[in-house]
Amino acid sequence: MEISHPAAAPGRNTKGPAKKIVYRPIDAASVDYQADLGDPGQYPFARGPYPEMYRSRLWTMRQYAGYATARESNQRYRYLLSQGTTGLSVAFDLPTQLGLDSDHPLAAGEVGKVGVAIDSLEDMEQLFEGIPLADVSTSMTINAPACILLAMYLVVATRQGVPGKELRGTVQNDILKEYIARGTYIYPPRPSLRIATDMIAFCSKEVPRWNAISISGYHIREAGCSAVQEIAFTLANGETYVRAATEAGLKIDEFASGLSFFFSSYNDVFVEVAKFRAARRLWARLMRDRLGARKPGSWRLRFHAQTAGVTLSARNPENNIVRVALQALAAVLGGAQSLHTNGQDEALGLPTEQSAALALRTQQILAYESGVAEVADPLGGSWYVERLTQQLEEEAEAYLEKIRSLGGMLQAIEKGFVQREIQDAAYEELKRQESGEQVVVGVDRFESEESVPIEVLRVEPEIEQKQVGALESLRRRRNDDQVSKALDEIRRVAGSRENLMPGLIEAVQSQATVGEMADAMRDVFGEHRERVVI
Repeated sequence: MEISHPAAAPGRNTKGPAKKIVYRPIDAASVDYQADLGDPGQYPFARGPYPEMYRSRLWTMRQYAGYATARESNQRYRYLLSQGTTGLSVAFDLPTQLGLDSDHPLAAGEVGKVGVAIDSLEDMEQLFEGIPLADVSTSMTINAPACILLAMYLVVATRQGVPGKELRGTVQNDILKEYIARGTYIYPPRPSLRIATDMIAFCSKEVPRWNAISISGYHIREAGCSAVQEIAFTLANGETYVRAATEAGLKIDEFASGLSFFFSSYNDVFVEVAKFRAARRLWARLMRDRLGARKPGSWRLRFHAQTAGVTLSARNPENNIVRVALQALAAVLGGAQSLHTNGQDEALGLPTEQSAALALRTQQILAYESGVAEVADPLGGSWYVERLTQQLEEEAEAYLEKIRSLGGMLQAIEKGFVQREIQDAAYEELKRQESGEQVVVGVDRFESEESVPIEVLRVEPEIEQKQVGALESLRRRRNDDQVSKALDEIRRVAGSRENLMPGLIEAVQSQATVGEMADAMRDVFGEHRERVVI
């Protein structure tokens, strides 16, 4: 009987490290269990940051959500909480991300479109109305004006009677990746680093359970980089933040345990698992041996993962359900502390309530039905996974050394090195797809003639008028003298070495708007202008 075998190419996903057909003990022979792996919860944390992993506590199940006004987003949050989500994840609209009020000329047509519009404390209170902040972990995806949105959150919590020491959550606050890949920056790099450092210092004392920064590889990966580059550039950013904080006088072991990370989870399950393991090991060694941290909690890399938005297809979007499930599985097998699963419709628009619920169910099925949460690092010891972990670590370490040779991450960004590396990787990926070497099912091959019709969530134009009207009403009702004094204080502190957070909290309480507070800092710090990289 003749047995046919599928062709090796085209159609095999070859992006990433070179792979052998079969792996044997010799491929992982150089791995020393104690030095390179250790038990879960032990240095160098390759097998996970905690001894029992999900046996003692499941990962936080988040659904990244926010659209239109605070009232509409509040309804979505309440729905997700009723469906079993265990953490909120706030998406802000583009004007808010850029520190612009909804009535700014540049905000026209963008209000509430890719996230919720937040202009004032009143919006923030409405966003979390009826949600007890003492009982929920909140992640806020905000960067350039992160200090302003955190100040608003703290004031809302205070008004709920929740002290800062009881709050749990994360503010992204990773500005370096904005210069590299995403583009929602306001201020030049060095003032932006000062703002991030002020937040780290403030939170370490006043909000100790809060992660003051989420160092994000996700957006770098979405821009087209490889798994190796995602590890290297993310950890290089992390090293930059740690050095900036220590140079500002902070002691590394007083703030390092409050650092968190954010990675993408792609389709190649084994590469992604190895990526997460390699990142933990590299960070532990970097913090202990290079940066001088002495507490084990300072060596431990904890991360949030999100399934890969760039892999979602608008054609045959029902296939995205399978992609998301595989990517979520990779994140869990890799030891994520928090996870967001994308909706099947996100290549078309913001997720509908139904698709968000289905994405959440994907996590719940993994947690309660699959058995993957019952064992810490279940793929540990696989010759294939251990060799992949080694490969990714070695290649990422070489990138880190190259960045250090350029003078560090800031200099590497200013010279365009990182941007060029990502551009080149994205171009090679596009060539693989166009040649047929890498197949996207339902797009390049196996496309269904009849796709299941799905509803697309649309934000109506009237939302912008409604938001602008609320902003105008606030300005008529507030005390302008108090606002003016608070904004002057922000300018004074921005020009000094004092911490910005107390002044921002005072300005929030005076009903200053996001745009006004951002402008007060613009007056001192200036604005960043992107350097074109060729």
